[in-house]
Amino acid sequence: MSFEVLRNSRLILVSVVYLSLFLDNILLTVVVPIIPDYLYTLEGNATVDAETDENGRVGFLLSSKALVQLVLNPVIGSLTGSLGYARPLLIGSVNLLLAALLFAFGQSYEVLFLARSIQGVSSACIGVSGMSLVASRYSEEEERSKIMGFVLGSIALGVLLGYPIGSILYDLSGKTAPLLLVSVAIVFLIFFQLATLDFHTIKQQKTEPRTNWMYLLSDKKIIIVSGAIWSSTSAMAILEPCLPLWLMTHVKPKKWQLGTVFIPDSIGYLVGTNFFGMVAYRIGRYKTAIFAMLLVGVSAILVPLATTMSQLVIPHLGMGLGIGIADAALVPLLASLVDQEDGYGPVYSLQQVAVSLAYSLGPIIGGEMVREIGFAWVMWVVGIVNIAYCPLLGYLASKDGKPLAQDGRKDYDAVQKPTTKYERFYDSDDTL
Repeated sequence: MSFEVLRNSRLILVSVVYLSLFLDNILLTVVVPIIPDYLYTLEGNATVDAETDENGRVGFLLSSKALVQLVLNPVIGSLTGSLGYARPLLIGSVNLLLAALLFAFGQSYEVLFLARSIQGVSSACIGVSGMSLVASRYSEEEERSKIMGFVLGSIALGVLLGYPIGSILYDLSGKTAPLLLVSVAIVFLIFFQLATLDFHTIKQQKTEPRTNWMYLLSDKKIIIVSGAIWSSTSAMAILEPCLPLWLMTHVKPKKWQLGTVFIPDSIGYLVGTNFFGMVAYRIGRYKTAIFAMLLVGVSAILVPLATTMSQLVIPHLGMGLGIGIADAALVPLLASLVDQEDGYGPVYSLQQVAVSLAYSLGPIIGGEMVREIGFAWVMWVVGIVNIAYCPLLGYLASKDGKPLAQDGRKDYDAVQKPTTKYERFYDSDDTL
């Protein structure tokens, strides 16, 4: 198969995006069980007062990635109009490698903070350009729902492997080993992208008004959908930095258990994204998202009621499943709400802004709230917020009225198979 055919294969493109998101989330989560304990032991903290102070520092470090990503998401969304989607993806991967190496060899709070911030640059590039690539190449709504759900599953797989890899290898050989392993995988990813992606800048046609920022920020459907993504993601964003320290004080698990406690979340998210994209398309995306947010809310309320590690399995599984179902329903819906070929950068940068808000504000606010009102009350507030958000999605569902793909603006039965230049290289064997 020639390089030209490879570079225009939808199967190869999906593989590149899948692997890019996978490794981004591997690095995102592999450090979560490492950093709290590493800083905890590095600075000799051993008291309850030190633990509550450390919540704020760990939360700020972990949220720095999302703060940087929050600022850069709109920039990357706008730049895709002139750079295309492939170049930001490569830039993101190079920055991901730099972040992994800094994590591996950094021995101070400041260097680890810098590494986490640099990953914010990579995540902005990979998240916006990756999802935009998939949306632009899969224009038929039913197929888009299936493929986007599959691609979102890479996030779950990265998280699923990241937590245990980080905790187990850290327990066995220290901080450097798991991060060097991730670095080697990122080097492979960069070569894979260079060999398969088309980096020729494609001049995009002038986008319609519905793809610009003013339109996106004034559209109630897009704002409510983005808000739902923010709310559901915030549950996990707050839980990640606060739970390990709470467990160390109240449950006292072994080091390796600090990472494995998040495995049910990852399994739930993987199931939700891979199996509920088509379900949401058929029964209604807003209705599916309502169920998902209810599940997230109830699960968040149940987390602090657990007194043993085994009792955390069900609420963690429910939270991951709920977030996965919400993403499988709402992320493809955003493309449908603007459905403009080569104009997906802004709307997916808005989606990434919602995720970044969750992961930037969540750890900071969560860490401070834990100090003031305790871990249990923080999780109960998170659960109530997710449940209280459901009526907004119910309002949109009642306005649409139709149970199938008409969640968006188009009659998708009338959508024609795209005839972009990529389709000339696509045949029936190049499918997922």
